[in-house]
Amino acid sequence: MRLHRLRVSAFGPFGATHEVDFDELSAAGLFLLHGPTGAGKTSVLDAVCYALYGGVPGARQTSLPALRSDHAEPGTPTEVRLELTAGGRRLEITRSPEQLRPKKRGTGHTREKARTLLREHGPDGWKGLSRSHQEIGEEIHQLLGMSKEQFCQVVLLPQGDFARFLRADAEARGKLLGRLFDTRRFAAVEERLAELRRAAERRVTAADEQLLALAHRMAQAAGEAAAPADHPLPESAPGQPGLAAAVLEWAAIARTHVRERREIAASAVRAAEAAHRAAERDSEAAAERARLQRRHADARRRASALEEAAAERAEVRARLDRARAAARVVPALELRDAAGREHRTASETEQRLRRALPPGPAEAGADRLAALERERREELGRLDAARRAEHRAAEITREQRTLDREAEADDEALAETDGWLRAWESTREAHRQRIDAAREALTRAETLRAETGPAERRLDAARRRDDLTGRTGAARERLRELRDRAGDARQRWLDLRERRLLGIAAELATGLAPGEECAVCGSTEHPRPAPRTEDHVGRAEEETAHTAYRTADGLREEAERELRSLTDALAAATAEADGAGTEGLRETVERLRREHAGARAEAAGLPAAQEAFERAERERERRLAEQRDTERRAAARASRRESLAAELANLQEELTRARGDAGSVAERAAALERETAALAGAAEAVRAAESAAHRLKEADARLADAAYGAGFDTPAAAAAAALGDDRRRELQHRLDAWQAETVAVAAELADPEVAEAAGLPPADPGAARAALEAATARLRAASAAEAEAERRRAELDRLSAQALDGARRLAPLRREYERVARLAGLAAGTSAENVRKMRLESYVLAARLEQVAAAASLRLQRMSAGRYTLVHSDARASGRGRSGLGLHVIDAWTGRERDTATLSGGETFFASLALALGLADVVTDEAGGARLDTLFIDEGFGSLDEQTLDEVLDVLDSLRERDRAVGIVSHVPDLRRRVPAQLEVVKTRTGSAVRHHTFAAGG
Repeated sequence: MRLHRLRVSAFGPFGATHEVDFDELSAAGLFLLHGPTGAGKTSVLDAVCYALYGGVPGARQTSLPALRSDHAEPGTPTEVRLELTAGGRRLEITRSPEQLRPKKRGTGHTREKARTLLREHGPDGWKGLSRSHQEIGEEIHQLLGMSKEQFCQVVLLPQGDFARFLRADAEARGKLLGRLFDTRRFAAVEERLAELRRAAERRVTAADEQLLALAHRMAQAAGEAAAPADHPLPESAPGQPGLAAAVLEWAAIARTHVRERREIAASAVRAAEAAHRAAERDSEAAAERARLQRRHADARRRASALEEAAAERAEVRARLDRARAAARVVPALELRDAAGREHRTASETEQRLRRALPPGPAEAGADRLAALERERREELGRLDAARRAEHRAAEITREQRTLDREAEADDEALAETDGWLRAWESTREAHRQRIDAAREALTRAETLRAETGPAERRLDAARRRDDLTGRTGAARERLRELRDRAGDARQRWLDLRERRLLGIAAELATGLAPGEECAVCGSTEHPRPAPRTEDHVGRAEEETAHTAYRTADGLREEAERELRSLTDALAAATAEADGAGTEGLRETVERLRREHAGARAEAAGLPAAQEAFERAERERERRLAEQRDTERRAAARASRRESLAAELANLQEELTRARGDAGSVAERAAALERETAALAGAAEAVRAAESAAHRLKEADARLADAAYGAGFDTPAAAAAAALGDDRRRELQHRLDAWQAETVAVAAELADPEVAEAAGLPPADPGAARAALEAATARLRAASAAEAEAERRRAELDRLSAQALDGARRLAPLRREYERVARLAGLAAGTSAENVRKMRLESYVLAARLEQVAAAASLRLQRMSAGRYTLVHSDARASGRGRSGLGLHVIDAWTGRERDTATLSGGETFFASLALALGLADVVTDEAGGARLDTLFIDEGFGSLDEQTLDEVLDVLDSLRERDRAVGIVSHVPDLRRRVPAQLEVVKTRTGSAVRHHTFAAGG
C-alpha cells in the first residue's frame, strides 16, 4: 500500500481545505512531520485512518460528529479524501461523517447523513465503484488484509505502546498480540474445551446425585428392614469413584432383608384369617336366633292389638256403606248449587246496571233498553267528522306556538351573530400580531442558540485553562525534583559500577579453587589471587543502585509525559478561550442562555396561535352560513303562519255547530259513548237474570227425585251422608289394613322356626359381635403389615432396577469426563502433563512472538552496533502469570540474557522501534504479504544521543528498499536538519494549515 495524496476539509484542527502530497514527500524515502503541540500532526494520521476505515485510532477514538473543525465556516462540509495504491489498483476514498449544515432555504440547520465514495483510476480515467459503507469497508479490508487495529499498529507505529510492550508482563503482551494476530479461535478452543469439561462434570455430578437420591429413596422404602449396621447407606460425595458399586451392594442386602420380613407377615395373615372365620360363624348363629325370638314376640303383640280394634272396624264398615248410597245423589246436589250461584250473580249485576241509568230507562225492559242504545249509536256516528276537525284545530294551534318559539330563537341567534361579525376585523388583526410575534421569537431563538454553543465552549476552555495553569506549575516543580533525584541516583550507580569494575579481579578471585581453570585466563594455577579490599562494591550493591536509578528515571519520564500532556492541554485551552476572562465568559453564557430560554418560551406559542387563527376563520364561515339559513327560515315561517290562520278559522265555524251545549265535540261524544255503553250493559244483564231463574227451578226438581231414589227422606239427609273421594279411600284402606294384618299375624305364629326359637333360651348377639370385631381388627392389622411389606419389596425392587440402570449410564459418562477434563487441562495449562503451564492461545502467541523477536533483532543489532539481540523466552511464569510470552534481550558486551525492562530510556526507544518494525513485517506476512510502501513512526527520538540517532536513521533509511517511504512524527529539532523532506503543521487562530518543505541534508 502506498499513499499518494490526502485532502482534508473542516477536519479536526483544519478549518479550511488542505492537501498533503505524499508522492512529493516520499520522493526522498524519509520525510518528517513536525509542528507545535496541538497543531494537528496526529490529525493527519487520523485522517488517513478515517478515510480507510471510517474511524480514528483507538486512543483518539471519538464520535464522528466531533471530528468536525470548530474553525470551519458553517457552509464548509467536513470531508476527507485519500488517494492510494493497494493491490496494484489506484483508488480514491472520500468520506464525510454525519453533520449539520445550514438550510438552503430559511434559517436553522438540517442533519446530513454520513457519506462514503470509492473510485478507481483506469485507462478511461476515474470510475465510481460504490457508495455503500459496508461494501467499501470489505473492499479495503480485502486489499490491505488488515483490520483497523492492525493497520494502526503496523502502519502508524505508536512508539509509546511498544515501550510499554517491552516492559509489560506476559498478560499485557498476550492481549496486544492477540488483537494483532487474531488468536481468538484458539482462545475459543480453550473455552470450548472448558465448557465441554464443565458440561461433562455436570452430567457426572447429576448422575451421581441421582444415584444417591435413589439410595436414600431405597432406604426410605426399606424402612426398619434395611441393611444391618455393618452395611450402612453409602454417603460419598457426588463425583467420587466407587459410588455406584457401593449403592448396588447395599441395595442387594436390603432386598434380602425386606423379602424375609414379607414372608413373616404372610404367615401372620393366614393365622388371623382362620380365627376370623370361626368368630364370624358364631356371630351369625347368635344373630339368627335373636331375630326369630323377636319375630315371635312381635306377632303376639300384633294379635292383641287386632282384638282391641274389632268394634271400631264394624263402625267404619257401616259408615262406608251409607257414603256409597249418597254418592248417587251428589251430581244433582252439585248442579243445584251451581244454578243458585249463577242466579244470585245475575240478579246483583242487573240491579247495579239499572241504578246507573236515568229514571225513565231504569224501569224499562230489555227490548226498550236495546232500542235506546241503537238511537245513541246513530248520533255518535254523526259526530266523527266533527271530532276530526277538532283534532286538526288543536294541531294547528300547537304548530303556531312552535313557529313563534322558532322565530324568537332565530332572532336572538341572528343578533348575536351580527355582533360577532362586526368585531371580526379586530379579532383577525389580534391573531395575526400574535403569530408574527411568535415567528420573530423563533428566529431570535435559533440565532441565540448558534451564539450560545461557541460561548459555552470558550467558557469550558477558560475554566480548563485556569485549572491547567495551576496543575502545570505544580508538574514543573515536581519534574525538577524528580530530575534531581534521577541524576543523583544515576551518578551513585555509575560510581558504584566504576568501583566494582576496579575491584572485579578480587570478585573473580573469590571463585577460584586449586586445580580448576580460571574464567579469565584458563590457567589451573593461581599463584597470587587479588585480595578483596574493605571498600569493595559487590554485584548486589550495584544492582540495588541500578534498580533505584531505573525507578527514579521511570518517575522522571512519567512526570515529563504528564507535563507535556498538561502543557498541550493548556495551550489548546488557551487558544480556544482566545484570551477572554472566565467571569466575563460566564456572564455572557448566562445572558445568552436566559435570552434563548425566553425566546424559546415565546416561540413555543406559534402552533397554538396559528391553530387559534384557523379556528377563528372557521367560526366566521360557520356564522355567515347560519345567518343565511336563519333568514331563509324566517321567510318560510311567515308564509306558513298565514295558511294556518285561514284553515283554523274554517274549522272553528264547523265545531261551533257540532258541539251544541257541550264544551267541546270530544266532551259531547264522550257523554254519548258512556250512555250507549250503560244501556247495552243493562239490556244484557236483564236477559241474563231471567235465564238464571229458569235454570234454578229445573235444578231443584231434579235433586228431589235423586234423593228419593237413593233411599233418603230429604235431599239434606243425602248431603249429610255423602263423603269425599279421599275420605272414602281412607276408610277403605283402614279396612284393608286390618284384614292384611290378621292374615300376617296368623302366618307368623304358625311358622315352625319361630315357634322353636321361642322355646330356646334368649340369645346374646352383642357378645358374639364383639368377638367378631376383635378378630376382624387382628386380621386387618396383619393384612396391613403384609401389604406394607409387599409394597416395600416392590418399591425396593423398582428402585434397585433404576439404580442399576443409573450405574450403567454413569460409567460411559465418567470415562468421557476424564477424557475431556484431561484435554481441557492440557489446553488451559493447568494439567501436570503441561510442564510449562502454557495455554493453547499462549503457545500460538509464543510462536508469533518468536517470529517478531527474530525480525526485530535484525534491526536492533544494527541500531545498537551489534550489542543487543531480542529473544523470546518460554520460561514458566511465577504465580498465576501467563507462561510462554517472555521477552529478553542478550547483551553482547556481558554475554548475559536479561529482561527488557532493564534497558535505559534511549535503549528502550530503539528496542521498541525495532520491535515495532519487526511486528509490522510479521503482521504483513500474516495478512497475506500485502506490500506496505508507506509507514509512520510517532515520536520517541528525543531520548537518543547523536550517535544512536544516526544509527536509527540509517535503519529507517534502509526501509526505503523497494521504494518504501517512512514518515517520522517528532518534535526533535535535530531531525529538521537531518531529514530534508518535511511536512510542517502550522497552528493559527483560524485553524491549522500544512506546508511542504524540502531542504538540503544537514541544512
